Amino acid sequence: MTGKLPFADGSSHGQGVMADEAGDLFGSPGPPAVDDFHDVDERSFFAEQPTRDTNIAKAASTRAAMQPEAHYLGHRERLRNRFREGGETALADYEILELLLFRLIPRRDTKPIAKALLARFQTLAGVLGAPPALLQEVKGVGETVAIDLKLIASVAQRMLKSELREKQVLSSWSAVIDYCHAAMAYETREQFRILFLDKRNVLIADEIQGRGTVDHTPVYPREVVKRALELSATAIILVHNHPSGDPTPSRADIDMTRTIVETAKPLGITVHDHIIIGKDGHASLKGLRLI
Repeated sequence: MTGKLPFADGSSHGQGVMADEAGDLFGSPGPPAVDDFHDVDERSFFAEQPTRDTNIAKAASTRAAMQPEAHYLGHRERLRNRFREGGETALADYEILELLLFRLIPRRDTKPIAKALLARFQTLAGVLGAPPALLQEVKGVGETVAIDLKLIASVAQRMLKSELREKQVLSSWSAVIDYCHAAMAYETREQFRILFLDKRNVLIADEIQGRGTVDHTPVYPREVVKRALELSATAIILVHNHPSGDPTPSRADIDMTRTIVETAKPLGITVHDHIIIGKDGHASLKGLRLI
């Protein structure tokens, strides 16, 4: 046998206790009258409830506000003010490098890194001229910082090279030396570079003709002359570096230079000089009367 509860069929027949009467029976108020809803503030139904992420963000903000300012932030501002008021002469080399590193490493004290770089590479030029792999051996310098430092070095080289444009190179000899030193002095392998000049001794092209080992670069005199003819150059300046730092020309340097001079002369191409660049200075074969 099956039985049916009084409310099972949903009909009014045999409903039993009415809803409002149920409230009386169990001692609790019935549902509010329709008019009572008008007394409720509807904005409470749509108010934005704080989420877990919001609460975490507020807590982090509060903790940050309560923490003391990092000690290096005030130092950075003082260093900027000194540079602003006194220029680069107001700062030591490590402070110039530190000021530069502010932008590259925004959330760390950069003074120890600047001093470590100078201790490793000795000078600002040495830091900017160092290969990225060696820069990254210094604690605190990652790949991004190393590449940014090389970018700054490239900007400096371009600036120096721009001083040679549309000028007679022989009358701007110090600018030639400055540019070649910036471009080659800190290379870890030998490079052979040629400055090609027109009949007014104005720079036509600046090209690296070869790269070698730490103490040797293969140079082919016929290729040097061939390239000069292709560019319609009437004069050239040979340049190469000594990674050892000592710019003293070797016997091989002298012999190779004289071979190029003898190959170029019948074709109307003058070799003005062969400059050897080292960290400690430079040597001119013409100045030494070796050509």
